Amino acid sequence: MRRRPRPEGAGGGCGSRGPGGSEGAGLASSESGGSGFSLAAAALPERRRPGGGRPRYEVVRELGAEEVRWFYREDRKTWKPFIGYDSLRIELAYRALGPGGPAGPREGEAAAVEPVCVRSGLYEVDVVNAESYPVYWNQTEKIPVMRGQWFIDGTWQPLEEEESNLIEQEHLNRFKGQQLQESFDMEVSKPVDGKEAIHSLKLSRNHVDWHSVDEVYLYSDATTSKIARTVTQKLGFSKASSSGTRLHRGYVEEATLEDKPPQTSHIVFVVHGIGQKMDQGRIIKNTAMMRDTARKIEEKYFSNLATHVEFLPVEWRSKLTLDGDTVDSITPDKVRGLRDMLNSSAMDIMYYTSPLYRDELVKGLQQELNRLYTLFCSRNPEFEEKGGKVSIVSHSLGCVITYDIMTGWNPVRLYEQLLQKEEEELEDRWMSYEEQRLLEELYITKQRLREIEERLHGLKASTVSKPPVLKFKVENFFCMGSPLAVFLALRGIRPGNSGSQDHILPRTICNRLLNIFHPTDPVAYRLEPLILKHYSNISPVQIHWYNTANPLPYEHMKPSFLNPTKEPTSVTDGESVSTVPSPTTSPVMVRRHYGESITNIGKASILGAASIGKGLGGMLFSRFGRSSTTTPQTLETGKDGAEGDDKKATTVGTPPLPHSSSGFLEPTVELEHRIDFELREGLVESRYWSAVTSHTAYWSSLDIALFLLTFMYKHDQEDTDKSNLDAI
Repeated sequence: MRRRPRPEGAGGGCGSRGPGGSEGAGLASSESGGSGFSLAAAALPERRRPGGGRPRYEVVRELGAEEVRWFYREDRKTWKPFIGYDSLRIELAYRALGPGGPAGPREGEAAAVEPVCVRSGLYEVDVVNAESYPVYWNQTEKIPVMRGQWFIDGTWQPLEEEESNLIEQEHLNRFKGQQLQESFDMEVSKPVDGKEAIHSLKLSRNHVDWHSVDEVYLYSDATTSKIARTVTQKLGFSKASSSGTRLHRGYVEEATLEDKPPQTSHIVFVVHGIGQKMDQGRIIKNTAMMRDTARKIEEKYFSNLATHVEFLPVEWRSKLTLDGDTVDSITPDKVRGLRDMLNSSAMDIMYYTSPLYRDELVKGLQQELNRLYTLFCSRNPEFEEKGGKVSIVSHSLGCVITYDIMTGWNPVRLYEQLLQKEEEELEDRWMSYEEQRLLEELYITKQRLREIEERLHGLKASTVSKPPVLKFKVENFFCMGSPLAVFLALRGIRPGNSGSQDHILPRTICNRLLNIFHPTDPVAYRLEPLILKHYSNISPVQIHWYNTANPLPYEHMKPSFLNPTKEPTSVTDGESVSTVPSPTTSPVMVRRHYGESITNIGKASILGAASIGKGLGGMLFSRFGRSSTTTPQTLETGKDGAEGDDKKATTVGTPPLPHSSSGFLEPTVELEHRIDFELREGLVESRYWSAVTSHTAYWSSLDIALFLLTFMYKHDQEDTDKSNLDAI
């Protein structure tokens, strides 16, 4: 595997730490007896295994810190090695505890050892308790870590630490100071058959034989293993070759400080949608899948860049109390499992559309985003100094909440506009003298109240400036499987006559909005037709497969019609012949509205839930939906009159869009940047089944990982290409 360049000074979220987690002077120190880092051992005579393995010294001595390798184990799988940079720093903290580490004898009280920052700063290692835990999110199960000294041949998995310590102690007692073999070639060429063991060690369930200083074998003492050894030896095979496991002292690859994580130049907050209450660890697992997938793509396509994109999960649901257990208490017992699942998932939509609980959800996500950003910057002080960027990837309902946080949208503003509209209607009807007098007093009182509120806000603004809702500027906002468009439609957003993203999300708030969806996702909706109406008949941009050779850049892909000769609601078999392929690397599939019933179920559930919890009166959305177009900017200012009328866009009389026989658009009003991006369907996947699974299929997609990194690395890639051209 190719290693990405490791720039000097690049951190993995560790900052400048003390002895346990520092990159400082302690790394260069070397104490007698091997208690410190033996990085000065490079001056000793050394030799390497054939093929460029790790170095060995001429005389048996205690293992250097670079020969020891630390491991971690997640989900009870195999042990995974820490990179060299992390392993060296863990070993330094281990040796700072004194001879023997945490279990060794110490004089008086041991000095507290700070946790060691590892794995690009996402985790810390507690050396004393031999466990690791995440920094940015909560995790009930700690991750065990282990110090590896002796390793199994072939797999290079470490022996259990207790056995490894016993073998290492016996090895040093018996062979310390002895000369190693002159050449590893001799060691390889000389078979162990016929050699008698010169030393043995009995363990609880195994025993170890030394045939020479460098030829060590582990044998199982189980009855079946003994029988197998007896049979094979009678057939002429040696004990070692028949049932022994070759052991190696020291790891196959020497740990070096150069084996360091690249600098993080871009962080991505991953926001979950509904259903987190049902499985509180799901967003952590989903983010881990997205992170691992992105690592593979980085290694394959962006290995020339000396920077790194980090993904952090944002778990905002578990800390909320909402109604406590009220909903659970009114849930009937019949079909309890299904009802509990709906309460833990779809109920989040109702909570969000409820005026009583909406603010709690918004504040929960907002506070978690700011907490994570503050914590990251405190551990990476160079991030802001070097212009680090922040993007957000939101899924499902998380897209709506994130959008509302960024734009400051609040249903109270719509309610105030509704009251004003009702007051205007009251003026038009006949009233008695007493009603008119009371109404005038009400108007005067309200006007006086507004003036006092404005003066109060003015005083507050002059003394204390209101902090921004988010502590960072959002570079890219990626929506996945998002119902945001239907929420905006219910709030009165209607297509305009400008192709700017500002119509729904101002560029001053977020530089780029991108809406990603699977074609059969029943929860996902398109955003482009809310900006320009005729884009409902224009195909979304199809996301490239990750292994596409020389894909056309997305900004160069021309828009094409879904159905050039018919309205965008349906396609017949006869019309499918005239559908023109997309200018992408493979043609756009004709949409036959497969799985329509399943998709309609998803639409009905969202629309129903969005209307159930309005709590602002049934006429609120319908009035504003029919009569006006309200952008986030007008929602923010709350202005009306002539200024508000300028921002209204008509929805009637939209002229038919001119198009050529090729199926591509003629020059006319187009979007400044495309927003809707569609995953390609698999050639053999069941469309009905994918309609059920597609809403959660984004996390491990290599196509999406490449898509995200393409936009986040765009400027870095352009700068690298430019510098390469300048050098040429």
